Amino acid sequence: MKILFLTHYFYPEVNAPAARTLEHCRAWVDAGHEVTVVTCVPNHPKGIIYAGYKNALYQSEVKDGIKVYRLLTLLAPNAGFLKRVCNYLAYMFMAIFAAPFLPKADVVISTSPQFFAGLAGYFVSRIKRARWVLEIRDLWPESAIAVGAIKNEKLVRSTEALESFMYRKADAVVSVTDSFVAHISARGVSESRIHVIKNGVDLAFYNPEVARDAAAIDGRLEGKYVAAYVGTHGMAHALDTVLEAAKILKERSDIVFLMVGDGAEKERLVKLCAEMQLQNVVMLDQKPKEAMPAIWAVTDVSLVLLKKADLFKTVLPSKIVESMAMKRPIVLGVEGEAQAMVEDAAAGICIEPESAAELAAAVVALADDRDRATAYGEAGRLFVEARFDRRKLASKMEKILLGLVGEKVD
Repeated sequence: MKILFLTHYFYPEVNAPAARTLEHCRAWVDAGHEVTVVTCVPNHPKGIIYAGYKNALYQSEVKDGIKVYRLLTLLAPNAGFLKRVCNYLAYMFMAIFAAPFLPKADVVISTSPQFFAGLAGYFVSRIKRARWVLEIRDLWPESAIAVGAIKNEKLVRSTEALESFMYRKADAVVSVTDSFVAHISARGVSESRIHVIKNGVDLAFYNPEVARDAAAIDGRLEGKYVAAYVGTHGMAHALDTVLEAAKILKERSDIVFLMVGDGAEKERLVKLCAEMQLQNVVMLDQKPKEAMPAIWAVTDVSLVLLKKADLFKTVLPSKIVESMAMKRPIVLGVEGEAQAMVEDAAAGICIEPESAAELAAAVVALADDRDRATAYGEAGRLFVEARFDRRKLASKMEKILLGLVGEKVD
């Protein structure tokens, strides 16, 4: 089977869409399929091109047997709504322009976010005369509305119309959560065309036996109980809550809060941390994917946080399964499906979103009861081994693709 995958983000970028796409495509190559990824020049989240790349009309490489084509990219940092929309639109138009020159495809997959990367799949699949699978990682424009990025009613209505168009035209829609299914179905898609493939984790890569070396990460972490937020510092994540919790615990000299990543809110959070004179917060820039196990190894408790909004009751942050794979207990400030998952796994403590007091109390509870923290970590690892092995989930999606193109499914 020849698979053409359209994604705005891809390795060496380190966000969840890049990781999911790389690991799924790698598994499909190992299964004997020809996989081509069409993506941007790596530049997320700062809009700065990664070392070793250039912003050419197109460039190609091979990653783990995956053919990768990188298209000319309108660079924009992950901040400022208009610039980012122009960045997304530019990718869509470049993908459509490149489509006639791309390898033959039996099936085109396009993943959202970003919205226009998803929409590009419709046009490219028609040009390639291939089946189209639309992967939904976030509900858009709903997620943009929830964080206040879109307020214009006409713009909301027009993007909702495009959203419904995509759902109706796709041969199959793959959702990353159970909660998205009702929303997609309500847009006129029969549930027989909707499939749920949740975010998994590479269990070999996220190895809990990685040695702890705090000095190699940051000397301020040595000898401390580390509560870490690792990931995008965006509008959706309510990371002021971490700083407020650190303020509450400023007298606990044994506890430090670690924040690793970048995003639209990073600069403001760094300034706010300085203004609050927080000595118990360590803020590090985004690290490459290869450094993630070492970051998790110095983490004692993983913080998974989002704003308090009804929309976020439908999401499953990928940090949950990564934390579980590394045997790290979780403090979860997300309601809905994510809360049900953590409770089902017995993998951590669930708190009210955006509650600094509850966050601080949960961190203290785990710091003062290491046996409880260890039990959460052990339970989480067993949970993901049974249900969220990335290769098993990639195989499940492979069967969906084979069914669409009419090949035999074993």
